[in-house]
Amino acid sequence: MIRARIRKSFPARAESAAFSLEVDFSTSLGVTVLFGPSGAGKTLTLDIVAGFVRADEGRVMLDEEILFDAATQVHLAPQSRHCGYVFQNYALFPHMTLRENLKFAANCADSRTRKPRLERHRKVNEIIERFHLEDVAGRRPNEVSGGQKQRCSIARALIGEPKVLLLDEPARGLDAPLRAELYAVLRQVRADFGTPIVLVTHDLEECLELGDEMFVLRDGKLVQSGPPVRVLDQPANVEVARLMGIFNILEAQITALDPANKTSRVKVSDFELSGPYFPGKLRGDRIWLCVRPELLAARPRDGKPGPNQVAVQLARVIDKPGGVRLEFSGGIFVDMPRFEFEPERHNKEWVVEFPPDALRAL
Repeated sequence: MIRARIRKSFPARAESAAFSLEVDFSTSLGVTVLFGPSGAGKTLTLDIVAGFVRADEGRVMLDEEILFDAATQVHLAPQSRHCGYVFQNYALFPHMTLRENLKFAANCADSRTRKPRLERHRKVNEIIERFHLEDVAGRRPNEVSGGQKQRCSIARALIGEPKVLLLDEPARGLDAPLRAELYAVLRQVRADFGTPIVLVTHDLEECLELGDEMFVLRDGKLVQSGPPVRVLDQPANVEVARLMGIFNILEAQITALDPANKTSRVKVSDFELSGPYFPGKLRGDRIWLCVRPELLAARPRDGKPGPNQVAVQLARVIDKPGGVRLEFSGGIFVDMPRFEFEPERHNKEWVVEFPPDALRAL
């Protein structure tokens, strides 16, 4: 488990704005995801844990071992930290075959954990077989596919039996089949090796696919943490909701609160909606109403809208795998299965229903 309290600052320079990273977190035993937009400090955090960058202040611990402590001037070299690192570009040696890349990693293990020569040879053969690289082990990186390079890169990071595996946007640039293959490999790593994983990404689907715990970074600060599904369902603020790609974020005002019945009424533009009770909010408060597109229901308009239904006009249709995203007037988005939408494609007048329990106040 990693426990890190980190502060790292970069002063403003010509053609470079100042940046400060200040985070405090502990990882779980499963897959921990560092999520956020480009420039949030995700890779910098990973590099500080790995020892490639030295923090200005703080402490980094892996299990009970101190990797970095500014107060006592402890700063272990990367090769002494027992961290496996998978780079965005794989970083395989281009003049070596895949087998030679793996042998090099096995031979460079820390002297405290380096195994005898025959044991290292056996380990290389075993990991080549486990990652299905037998048919390409004699080829160089430029002679194999992206997926094979990715598997070799992960295998190389694991061959030294690290205490944690660090991955910097491992799915970046991969097409859908290779992405699915990568996810399968990482699930295999979890099952076979039991190695904790810390993964950097800005892809929400990747968080939901792999993550047990999620840390959301923005502008060098940790703004929310928790299981990915919970963060998606309950973003801490409107900035996190936007980072998560939640499309329906509407300005609203609370017009009524009923704690006894755990209900509320909110006014959004020129319509009102019933919602759940919002603890900590008062009548008259201005809020951001947040609701995910897949939780809304839409149907062609036929008469007067009912409770929690809003009359809208269809502005645009966005195709998605297995369905469509409908953009309506007022900036309202709804996800719908394709087979439900196709018979009604010609309709421009629709009704959108907001389930009360789906509404979140930020």
